[in-house]
Formats: sequence, structure tokens, C-alpha cells
Amino acid sequence: MEKVINSYESLFIVDVTKGEPVTDATVNKFLSLIEANAEVVDVAKWGKRRLAYAINDMPEGYYVVATFKAEPTFPGELERLFNIDETIMRSMVIRLEYDAAEKKAAKLAAAEAAAAAAEAAAETETVAEETVASADAE
Repeated sequence: MEKVINSYESLFIVDVTKGEPVTDATVNKFLSLIEANAEVVDVAKWGKRRLAYAINDMPEGYYVVATFKAEPTFPGELERLFNIDETIMRSMVIRLEYDAAEKKAAKLAAAEAAAAAAEAAAETETVAEETVASADAE
């Protein structure tokens, strides 16, 4: 029987009042846990941000968003570990309806195509400027 692998996205907010070393240790702990149990597609460390509303009288938190592919049992365990850790203020794990790796590859391909088109346009503009300059010189 084939293993079911789904794409997930996890957002967690770490308490920053305990200091930067504790915040970094917590972020690294959970990212390494995700890397050990899933295929990491993308990690976005948004950094320290103001919360929309105070959580336990704390106005700020360190945001991290991780996109990964894993078996269906791992997200439940990850949520359980988020709830146990006191430095995690809020967390959320959702299953994505699309394949995150394919979407990231398509986004990278589109960015490369746009960069190549911009480079070609700049090259064409340079050739046109040189033609105008040579015509003016005559």
C-alpha cells in the first residue's frame, strides 16, 4: 500500500519576553523536528512582530511559517508538542489542498522566466540606444 503524503503549513508564534536565545532555541527546536519528520518545502521566519491583540498581556511575538510534506500522523503530533511548550504563544497546522513543492517549483520557474524576459528587454534597449547614438554621430 502506498504511503499518503500531504502538504501542510504550520504557523507558530514564539514568546519573545524570555529573551532572544530562548526564542532562537525554540524556533530551531521545532524546525529541526519538522525537518526530521517531514520534507521541508519552505521556511519563512517573519521575525518579531506586533500582535493584532495581546496574548497573555504580551504585545509581540516571533512568527515562523513552515511549509512541509508529511504523513497524516505527524501534524497531530506537532500540534501536541506546540501545546506542551510554554514558549509557544499560538500555533496552527493546516493541510493544503495543493502540492506545496509543485507550487514552489512553478513559482521559481515563473520568476526565472520573468528575469530572462527583463534581461532580454534590457539588451534590446541597449542595442536600440547604440543604434540611435551611431545615427546621431553620422
